[in-house]
Amino acid sequence: METPQKTPAELFAAQALASQVKKELTENILPYWMGKMINPDGGFYGRIDGLENLDPESPVGNIMTARMLWTFASAYRLLGNQEYLDMAVRAKDFIISNFYDPELGGTYWSLSSDGTPLDTKKQIYAIAFTIYGLAELNRATGDGQALEYAIKLFNSIEDHSFDAEKDGYFEAFTREWAPIEDMRLSDKDANESKTMNTHLHVLEAYTCLYRVWKNELLEERLRGLISIFEEKILGTDGHLKLFFDDDWNCNYDIFSYGHDIEASWLIHEAALVLGDPEVLERIEKIVPHIAEAASEGFTPEGGMIYERVGEEIDRDRHWWVQAESVVGYFNLWDHFGSQKDLENALMCWDFIKASIIDKENGEWFWSLRADGSINRDDDKAGFWKCPYHNGRMCMEIIERTR
Repeated sequence: METPQKTPAELFAAQALASQVKKELTENILPYWMGKMINPDGGFYGRIDGLENLDPESPVGNIMTARMLWTFASAYRLLGNQEYLDMAVRAKDFIISNFYDPELGGTYWSLSSDGTPLDTKKQIYAIAFTIYGLAELNRATGDGQALEYAIKLFNSIEDHSFDAEKDGYFEAFTREWAPIEDMRLSDKDANESKTMNTHLHVLEAYTCLYRVWKNELLEERLRGLISIFEEKILGTDGHLKLFFDDDWNCNYDIFSYGHDIEASWLIHEAALVLGDPEVLERIEKIVPHIAEAASEGFTPEGGMIYERVGEEIDRDRHWWVQAESVVGYFNLWDHFGSQKDLENALMCWDFIKASIIDKENGEWFWSLRADGSINRDDDKAGFWKCPYHNGRMCMEIIERTR
C-alpha cells in the first residue's frame, strides 16, 4: 500500500520523538550496559537487581546475551560507534565460545558465572534470539563468522524443532535434542509443546536472517510462519492465542496486550522483508485489527497494562510492553496514516519518561505497579531484563524518521 501523506505537524512531532529516543539510547540505555555488565573475566555479568546491586555469581542467560548482541550490533549499524561494535563482538565471541554446543548444535540455556554450561537444555526461543543477534551483526558489518553460526542454528531448529506433519515449532528439548518434560519458557507459562511467544521470535529471527541470506528453505519457512500467525495463532477477536498442544488446540483464556502490539508490527515487518505483494496485502488487512485488540489494554495516562487471565487483570505497566507499544503505534501511523496512532505513541513515550526510566541510576525499571509504585523487586538487568525492547524501540523510531 502507498504510505499515507503526513502533515507538517505530525512530521515535526515524529522528528522530535526521534531526537529524544536517540538521546535516551546513547546517553542512558547503552551506557548502562557498557558500564555495569561487562565481566572482566570474560563475557558479561548475569544480574543487577532492582536495588542496583550487582550479583557477580548469578547465572548468565543465553537470552540476555543474544539480545545484547542484537542491540549493540543494531546500534552500530545505525550510529557507527566503535564501542557498540566492540560490545556486539564481545557478545558474539562469548556465545560461540561458551553458549554454542559444538558437539550437538544449538545453544545452552544458561552458564554459571564462570562461563561453564549450567542448564544445557535447548530452548528454541533462546536459539532464535541467538540467530537474531548473529544475523544483525552480519547485516551491520558483513561478519562471516556471525552468519556461519546463524545458519548452523537455523539448521538445528529446522532439523530438530520443525513439525513437518502439523506445522510450527516445538518448544524445547534436552541437550541431546530428546523430548523434555518441562518445556516452559518461564514459571508463568503453560507447559505446552507450541507457543505464540516462541513462534513470534522465530519469525523475528528468520526475518532478520532473510535480510542477509536469501535461502530457499528460509523463505519457505518465513512464509509458513506468517501463515501460522494468520491461521492458527490470531483469534477472531484480534488477540493472539498463547499456548497450544501438538495439534494447535488452545484451551487458555489469556490476553497478553504487550505481545499483541509487538506482534502487530513484527508480522508486518516479516511481510515487508519477504517482499511478496500478495502476502503483504493480506497482512496489512490484519495489522490494524491486532493493534486495535491490544488497545484494550491502553490506559488514559498512556501506559499499556500487562495482561488479562480469565477475569483477572494485571494492571502493572511493564517496561517492555511500553517500549513495544511505542513501536506498534508508530508503525500504524507510519504505514496507515492515523494521527491518533501517532498520538498514542507519543503518550506512551511520555509515560515512559515520567514513570519507567530510572533517572538516577540509568536504564529502566521493570514496571510501574497498578498502585502507582515503582517495582524494585524485579531486576534492572538480568535473565529477562535486557536492552533489547527499549533499545529497539529507540532504534526503530530513529530509523523510521531518517
